[in-house]
Amino acid sequence: MNRTIYADWNGQRIKLTWLPGGEQPDPALVTSVHGICLHQGLVLAVHVQGRGYNVPGGHVEPGETPEEAFHREALEEGSVKGMISYLGKMEVSHEENDKFDPNGKYPMIGYQLFYRMDVTERLPFNREHECLSRIWVEPEEFGYVVNDHELVGRVLREALQKEGKRR
Repeated sequence: MNRTIYADWNGQRIKLTWLPGGEQPDPALVTSVHGICLHQGLVLAVHVQGRGYNVPGGHVEPGETPEEAFHREALEEGSVKGMISYLGKMEVSHEENDKFDPNGKYPMIGYQLFYRMDVTERLPFNREHECLSRIWVEPEEFGYVVNDHELVGRVLREALQKEGKRR
């Protein structure tokens, strides 16, 4: 599978490139954080209102590190806590997007950071945020359940192979 694809995000042509491992980019270029949450061999999928099933994630709030933001998002969207490790980044390029607004909230080239979470606590799911439900999916079924571009499957494979240091 290619590491680069083109996606249509609300009528805009976006170039996405998966860059496993490596250094994290300048925090000013991080547009969001996301993660693969694993528990007893299953993967967490959350039903985000208006978007279908996806992995937990969202924007970094002022004063948060990307790691803190992912912990918060996993708790808000999936009601889980755990130990995380950095997997890599998705480069989001608007260079070929003729509708790109240079004065908008996103940079011409930004990054979504991805983490693996080994879930240590599954809390009651409370629907307090934008997620309607959570389900635990076998990794082989992930691509049939999650409503996102194909590079997320590549991120899942990285997460399943990743072992080592976690925070």
